[in-house]
Amino acid sequence: MPRAVRGAVSRAAGGPVEVLRVTVPDPGPGEAVVDVQACGVCRTDLHYHRGEWGGDFPFLLGHEAAGVVAEVGEGVDEVAPGDFVILNWRAACGRCRWCRRGRREFCSDSLTASQPMTLADGTALTPAMGIGGLAEAALVAAGQCTKANSAVPPAAAGLLGCGVTTGFGAAAHTGGAGRGDRVAVFGCGGVGCGAVAGAYLAGATVVIAVDIDDRKLEWARGFGATHVVNSARTDPVEAVRRAAGGRGVEVAIDAVGTPETFRQALAVREARGTLVLAGVPAADAVLELPMFEMFDGGGAIKMCWYGDCLPSRDFQTLSDLYLQGRFDLEGFISETIGLDEVGEAFQKMEQGAVLRSVVVF
Repeated sequence: MPRAVRGAVSRAAGGPVEVLRVTVPDPGPGEAVVDVQACGVCRTDLHYHRGEWGGDFPFLLGHEAAGVVAEVGEGVDEVAPGDFVILNWRAACGRCRWCRRGRREFCSDSLTASQPMTLADGTALTPAMGIGGLAEAALVAAGQCTKANSAVPPAAAGLLGCGVTTGFGAAAHTGGAGRGDRVAVFGCGGVGCGAVAGAYLAGATVVIAVDIDDRKLEWARGFGATHVVNSARTDPVEAVRRAAGGRGVEVAIDAVGTPETFRQALAVREARGTLVLAGVPAADAVLELPMFEMFDGGGAIKMCWYGDCLPSRDFQTLSDLYLQGRFDLEGFISETIGLDEVGEAFQKMEQGAVLRSVVVF
């Protein structure tokens, strides 16, 4: 029987975040209903709320979620009721060209639920990143449910569903950071701090965090930054090069996504180094660069979606590192809140006052 639950809904750009009754249908073939235990409030949700991303309003917000499978539909055998899962927004389809080539992390036709969740009046909701996790329960494709170790607290586990894994993968997968490397990370929010942690865990010996906010730089230190640069007070290019021994870095990660930070990240690469764009640019952002400077520097410029992660591999890896005491997932949680406080969490995010607010159900 369909369930009525509470969920965080954005009905118009610039309007309030409303907690409304949401109808979650019974799962159809290939689908699952998950009782959400915790969901992070990610900047991507803010993009949806502002009308900068996604399809049609109204949106059911949230996608960094963990919980327990309540029901499954016909043909589902990868998860069963009672399984603790982390929801992922790149569920490999198994059919596209990337999947057929064994590169499921690049799937170009990710699975989502076929049925919509709706408002009480029947209005179909667009779930953020195909999930809609800021609700007491969510209908998703079964492939979006990644089994996880229930020893990881839900508030921490849910963060692996997006920002932390994206940042970790930007360093470890997309950027290919490794032992002895020097890495610079521009922007120290959730994705940036994830990238700092990823570089540190990959064996980088110099990890330079760059931000305009001293609070965020202190957060980055906690995740393994060896040097910090406040770019509001000093030239970040000169400061990063100096911290890297005057030669630049092998991997530069732009976790902000503005033309200014992209140019700065490009400028601090050592010759043949890699630049990774992990921050989401504004839809109207335009970048102008001298082509010869790019050519002469060699190396690579890479775009990073979801940290090039494979949920079945990376969620387990990062969970294991957390349980071994080597990866402070809970350090990303600035506060735990109730569902009614999501609007305030967006305001705190814009003010740079939190690394991550997590709604606990």
